[in-house]
Amino acid sequence: MRNKTQIRRIAYIQSSWHSDLLAHARLAFYERMSHYGWPLNRIDTYDVPGAFEIPLMAKRAALSGRYDAIVGAALVVDGGIYRHEFVAQAVVDGLMRVQLDTNVPVFSMSLTPHHFHSHSDHENFFSDHLKHKGQEVADACEGMLGALRRFETDLPPNDANKEPAGAA
Repeated sequence: MRNKTQIRRIAYIQSSWHSDLLAHARLAFYERMSHYGWPLNRIDTYDVPGAFEIPLMAKRAALSGRYDAIVGAALVVDGGIYRHEFVAQAVVDGLMRVQLDTNVPVFSMSLTPHHFHSHSDHENFFSDHLKHKGQEVADACEGMLGALRRFETDLPPNDANKEPAGAA
């Protein structure tokens, strides 16, 4: 069992598709986590080919026992070949399964815009939007890690003779 008061590591797993735009989210995440006191050398970044590969890497990271939290970041757009909603849903479902199967919090910053075109207006909009999303996922990560720390430290001693709360 790991020492829960010790700062461990965070895995940040990012799709390589649209990495120029996702860099805005990643840098905003780093900045916000630094604000919360996380040393940047405790955040390990992994690039994977696409969004579909994020859940497998997240599961490997969770099972390694090295990470207190895992973030998956992707921009899944409709390329006109298949329904991008399928990929986005598979990623989110996979990340949730990793979280529930391993008991390591996993956060999704997988965005699926209704309309995205590679022109300056959309690129500028999504650059700004992804900065905001990077901050939001950092806030969620810090908030959940804090909630888990409080839960673990506030647990009453295991007393078999004690009635459960709310029992009459």
